[in-house]
Amino acid sequence: MSDQPTIRHYANLQTMARKLRSDLPDIDLILLYAYNRTGKTRLSMAFKDEKKRKIGVADTLYFNAYTEDLFTWDNDLDGDEVRQLQLNQRSTFFNGLRDLALDETIAGYLNRYADFDFDIDYTNWKISFSKEVFRQRRGAEPERITETNIKISRGEQNIFIWCLFMAICERMLDGHESYQWVKYLYIDDPISSLDDNNAIAVACDLAKLLRRAASRQDENGAPAPIKVVFSSHHSLFFNVMCNELGRTKEGEPKVSHKRYFLHRPNGDGKYTLRATEDTPFFHHVASLAELQLAAAPDTGKLYTFHFNALRSIMEKTASFFGHADISFCLKALNQEDVALYNRALNLLSHGKYAIHEPTEMGEDNQNLFRRIFRDFTTQFQFDLPQILAAEPAGAERNPAA
Repeated sequence: MSDQPTIRHYANLQTMARKLRSDLPDIDLILLYAYNRTGKTRLSMAFKDEKKRKIGVADTLYFNAYTEDLFTWDNDLDGDEVRQLQLNQRSTFFNGLRDLALDETIAGYLNRYADFDFDIDYTNWKISFSKEVFRQRRGAEPERITETNIKISRGEQNIFIWCLFMAICERMLDGHESYQWVKYLYIDDPISSLDDNNAIAVACDLAKLLRRAASRQDENGAPAPIKVVFSSHHSLFFNVMCNELGRTKEGEPKVSHKRYFLHRPNGDGKYTLRATEDTPFFHHVASLAELQLAAAPDTGKLYTFHFNALRSIMEKTASFFGHADISFCLKALNQEDVALYNRALNLLSHGKYAIHEPTEMGEDNQNLFRRIFRDFTTQFQFDLPQILAAEPAGAERNPAA
C-alpha cells in the first residue's frame, strides 16, 4: 500500500471549491498553501459564489484582494491637504458598520502593528489618519506634534484594513444581527507588505480568532462553529498558522483541520490539491518539480526567469545547511561548469530578466540550465513529487477519498 499523499486533480476552480465545502462539515478549518499566480484569489471567489449561485443567498465573509479594493483614496486633488480613505458603502462587507462600535477593537489590533491613529466618519463613509511626529526647530528642543489627514503607506493601509476585518469578525462571532448570514470565513493572503515580525504577530492573533470560531456556541450554549478556509503564499505566515492551530493548547478545544498544497501544474486551468501534514516548505520541492517540467527537452519551455527560481531554491538549500549563500551549492556540483553556473545564476536571475516580461532562453543557456538542474537535484537527492503528471481532462481523481 502506497504511503504517498493523495493528490486530487480538478478541471476548474468551481469543482475544487465544492471539494473544500464538502470537507468542512467534518472539520473546523482548511489550510491551503500556494505560491502567487496559482489562483488562490479566484478560488476564494468561487467558494463564496457557490451558495449564491445555487439559491441566491450569501454565506461567506471573505478577505482577499477584492476586500482591499473596497477602500480607495480621496487625495484632495484641489487642496492637497485632506487625504482620506473612502469606503464603498454598497458592499455587504460593511453591513451595520455604524452600529458595530468597531473603533476600540480596531485600535486594539492596530496598536500592536503600527504607530498611527484613525478616525472613522460614519456619515460620509471616510477614514482619516494621523500620526505623532517630532518637529525640530533651530535653537529649540524637539516638540511632539500630530500630523492630521496624512496619506499612509500601502503596507499601513493593508494592515489597517486587516484590523478592521478582524474587528468585524469579532462582532460576527459575538452574534451581531448584521452578520447572522455568515456560515464560513474565507481568508486569503492577509499580510501583503508586512515584515516578518508583524507577520508572526498577525498570524498568532488570527489563529486565536480562528480557535474562537471553531468553538463558537449560540445563545443556548449549543455548538455554532464558523467554518474557515485560509490560504497564503507566505511560507513563514503559513508555518506559524500550522503550528498555532496544529498544537493542543491547555484549556482550549482542539482545532480539527486539513492542510493542502494547491498547485496548477501546467498553467492550463487544471489544478491539483495535495493533502499534506508535512512541513509547509514542501512548496520548494514542488517548485523544483515545475522546473523539471520546464526543462524537459522535447515538451518543456525554458525562460530566463527560471534561473531566478532555481537560484532562490539554491539559496534556501544553502540556508538549510547553515551557509550564507549559494556558493555552498555550487561547490557540490560539476566543477568543470561551476564558473558558467555562477555567471548564469548571477546574470540571468537579475535585472531585465523578469517574470513579468518573460524571455525564452537561447539554446546554449537551455543546455546550461539543464546541466545545473540535473547536478543540483542529483547531488542533494531531491525526491520530486509526481504532481505534474498529465491527467485526462475532467473532474477530480479519487472523489470519494
